[in-house]
Amino acid sequence: MGTWNSRGLRGSTLEDMINMSNESYREKGLALIQKIPTPITPVRIDQQTRHITLAYFDQQSTVDYIGAVQGIPVCFDAKECATDTFPMMNIHEHQVKFMKDFEKQGGVSFIILFYSHKNEIPPKIVIVKRKINKDLQTLKQSFIFTHIKSLIM
Repeated sequence: MGTWNSRGLRGSTLEDMINMSNESYREKGLALIQKIPTPITPVRIDQQTRHITLAYFDQQSTVDYIGAVQGIPVCFDAKECATDTFPMMNIHEHQVKFMKDFEKQGGVSFIILFYSHKNEIPPKIVIVKRKINKDLQTLKQSFIFTHIKSLIM
C-alpha cells in the first residue's frame, strides 16, 4: 500500500466540484451521494498544526462515491488527469471488481475523468460508462482525450 503523503490530495479540484454538485442535488431532493473516506493509519502528526503529515492506507478503497439518484443506486470513482492521456493502470483491479459486483446488484457504476490541464470553463469532465464487467479489461492502455468521445455516455 502507498502512503498518504505520496498520493494524498490528487484530484482535490475534481472532488471539490463533485462535492458541491452532490450537496446541491441533495438540497433539491434529486440525489443522495456520499464521499467514501479512505481508511488511513496516521504515522506522523505535526504537533503544532495537528495535521497528519504521513499515514498508511489501512485497506484498498473501492470507489470514491456511492449513493442513489432518484432511487437508482450509483457508485463512481473520480480521476483527475493533468495530460491528454489517462493511464488505465490508475483504475485498479479491486475497483473494477467492486463496480462489477455493484452492477450485478442492479446499480450503475461509472468513472469520471477530469482533464484538469484543459483549463476551460466549463471544465473538461468526461463520464465513462461502459459495461464494467468486460470493457475496462479490454480497453487500450490509456484513455486519450481526443479519442474518448466513443466512450462517453
